[in-house]
Order: sequence, then structure tokens, then C-alpha cells
Amino acid sequence: MSYLEGHRQRLRDRFNGSGLGALEDHEVLELLLTYAVPRKDVKPIARGLLDRFGTLSNVLDAPTAELTQQTGVAAAGATLLHLMPALTRRYLRDRWGHKPQLNTREDLARFVVDELATTNNEVFLLILLTHENQVLRALHLHEGSIASTPVYPRLVVEAALRHHAARVVFAHNHPGGVAQPSDADVAVTQTLVSLFDLLAIPVVDHIIVAGPRTFSMAEAGLLRGDGAPRASGST
Repeated sequence: MSYLEGHRQRLRDRFNGSGLGALEDHEVLELLLTYAVPRKDVKPIARGLLDRFGTLSNVLDAPTAELTQQTGVAAAGATLLHLMPALTRRYLRDRWGHKPQLNTREDLARFVVDELATTNNEVFLLILLTHENQVLRALHLHEGSIASTPVYPRLVVEAALRHHAARVVFAHNHPGGVAQPSDADVAVTQTLVSLFDLLAIPVVDHIIVAGPRTFSMAEAGLLRGDGAPRASGST
């Protein structure tokens, strides 16, 4: 066995024995790239990617076209890296099973965190529920910059009616921010609640996500403007 083959096997053995916690970020990239770059030392490529993009998450979030501009990363390697966040999202959603039932605020918070865990920009998520709180659809309706996402009430209402939702939940994330609603978040939410009131479709909550932390507008009394943010609203 050559040194290169031995190094690759040692990376696999460490992962199989102790998980990703046993590997540094550049070693995680090395391990991934070994499956797309045969017969080549990928350590310089992995370190170059981290030097260029700064963090492991930034590398995986980078568009395929940007990744291929990094010396040594061919299209197959770039596609594999770019696949990882999307695969994680699919895995987390699949783990909930078909039409999961979200009966508690804790269920909602966990589901929303899983849905938005790997998104790099702000995303507005619409969760459509049956009368029994089963998930009909979880729709990523809008995606914005890292600082904001546009919300178009007409599209939100149309999606709920199209899928015959009995009740709805809104959620959006603050990447790199805090789990607290802005004044604009509250204003848009109250507009949406008013529209859904006219349709007799209850709005269960609007959950703000920042990493693993969440803020419930319903718990804080903000769905109808009858309260103010409280520390107890975040988890």
C-alpha cells in the first residue's frame, strides 16, 4: 500500500472508529474529496479551500462554479461538496417520516430547526398542517440575502389554499444572528394573521430560528400585537 492509499485509509478508519469529531475540518474535506479525486494528494486542495472560503460550512455552501475555480477541484469534487448541505436537509426531513404530527411547541421547534439548519441565507418557511397537526407540506417559499428575505402575503395564502391546509405555521431563520423578531418580522406576521383570519385558517405560530435556538411569536404574544418579546419565548 502506498503512502497516499495508507493516508486515505487512516482517515476512513478514524471516521469509522470515532466519527467526524476525530477529524479536523481540513481532514473532513480530505475524506470527502478522496471519493471524487482518485490517485492524488487532496490535502493541499482541502487546505486551499479553507484558506479561500474561511470555514468548512462556507466551503460546503459555495456554489459549484466557485468551487471549481479552486485549483485542483474538478467538477466531480465540487458537486460532491455542494451536495452535502442539500443531502443533510433531505436526511433531516426524511427522518421525520411521512406526514409527521406536530402536537407541541417543542415538536414545532425541532421540526423547524431541522428544516432550516443548513440554510445559509434567510428562508421563509410555510408549514401546512391538517386538523390533526400532521404536516401536509413544508414549503421554502422565499429566500433572501443573509440579512433579509422578502415575504409576499399573496403567495403565502395561495400556497395554503392550494394544499388545503387546516392551519399554518410560519418560520424563518436569522443566519449568524439572534432568535428575536425584528419590527418588520412582527408587522409582516400580523398582516398574514389578519389575512388567514378572513379564511378561517388558524396561524399556530411564527418561529424565528438562529442556529439551535428558537423564538415563538405565539408564546410571546406577538401574533396579534398583544404582547412584547419576552426571554421565555426563546429556547
